Amino acid sequence: MPHITLVRHGQANTEARDEVSYDRLSELGHQQAAWLGEHMQATGDRFQRVYTGAMRRHRETAMGMRAQDHAEIVEDPRLNEFAYFTLSQLMEEQHGLEVPTEREGFVRHLPTVLGAWERGEIEGVPETHAAFAARVRDAMAEIAEGQGRALVVTSGGLIGTVLRQTLALDVNGWARMCLAIQNTSVHRWQMVLSEPLLVQFNMISHLEAPERQFAQTHL
Repeated sequence: MPHITLVRHGQANTEARDEVSYDRLSELGHQQAAWLGEHMQATGDRFQRVYTGAMRRHRETAMGMRAQDHAEIVEDPRLNEFAYFTLSQLMEEQHGLEVPTEREGFVRHLPTVLGAWERGEIEGVPETHAAFAARVRDAMAEIAEGQGRALVVTSGGLIGTVLRQTLALDVNGWARMCLAIQNTSVHRWQMVLSEPLLVQFNMISHLEAPERQFAQTHL
């Protein structure tokens, strides 16, 4: 039975306000990745295939986990995140929606941006929502067709989109899923009769010891 594990990257540059400066792990992000790799090694969690997006934070997380010890890493740009910073800037310029500076503000901001993107109400986007959703669906379908357990290191927005496509969520449900996904969290799917079944969401066992709870981050 094909089995797919998706991992969100470690904490990135939390001070960033654009795509390029965000795309690197913080010191804590490197530590989160190392702890996850150690946890998988200790629990005997092995993979026959490993994939990442083409972003620096994906590669750094996979290397910190020592994912290359499982299998050769295949880099696939279809597993890249959507350009949230760019979408937010365009929304502010075109619709006057200010970009929040605290996590609570993103609870209202994210579904508004995602909904406008999906409806085609933002001009000059680097990628349409339809194109993004299609590349995610295509990449996951190809991974599901492979043999052996697969590990995919990617971003929260992409994992949230896979959840949306699996559970048929509306835009608000999609946004809530994205906001809940923690850094280096683990999410698992099994394919049954060619249909994906979600069997685990947001696992962070490697961060649950009292001395590691400070490392449970969302941004």
